[in-house]
Amino acid sequence: SFTSGIDSTYDEYVFKFYNMHPATDDKNFQFQGSTNGGSSYGVTITSTVFRAGHNEDDSTPTFGYFAADDLAQSTSYQRLDAGRTGNDSDSGLVGTLQLFSPSSTTFVKHFLSTINCVNGDATSPYSVYNFGAGYGNTTSAVDAIQFQFHTGNIDAGTIKLYGLKDS
Repeated sequence: SFTSGIDSTYDEYVFKFYNMHPATDDKNFQFQGSTNGGSSYGVTITSTVFRAGHNEDDSTPTFGYFAADDLAQSTSYQRLDAGRTGNDSDSGLVGTLQLFSPSSTTFVKHFLSTINCVNGDATSPYSVYNFGAGYGNTTSAVDAIQFQFHTGNIDAGTIKLYGLKDS
C-alpha cells in the first residue's frame, strides 16, 4: 500500500513493478485507490483490458479483448495481469501503472497499465502482455493506492513510485 507521497506535487504518478511473485500459484495482480489516506479502498472504476499471449509450446497464441477483465462502475480491485501470474521460479510479473492527476478535485482519475506476466499453467506456461486503461470515477483526490494478488500474499517483488511534473 502507498499511503503517502501521492499528492498535488506531481501531475502523473508512475508505479513500476519488478519481479512481482505471488505466494500462491495462478493469481491476479490488482490495484484499488483510496480517497481517505488508505483507511478504505473502493474508488469506482470503469476500465477496459486487452492482451496478447504466447505459449511456450507454441500451441495457442492469443490476441484480443477480454470482457471479464473490465470493470464497469465497480468498486472491485482492477486486475492488471489477466494471465494469472504463476508462483514457480520461472514465473512472475513486470510492468507499469500510470495514474494521472490523482489530486484533482475537478476531474476523474485516468490510468494506463502495461504488464507482462508468465501465467501459472505448469503444463503449458505462456507469456501474457496486458494493456489496460480506465478511470476512477471520483472528483475526490485519490491519495493512496493498494496492490495485491487477488488471494494469497505477495511473495517477492519491488514496486517503485515516481512522480512526473508537466513542464
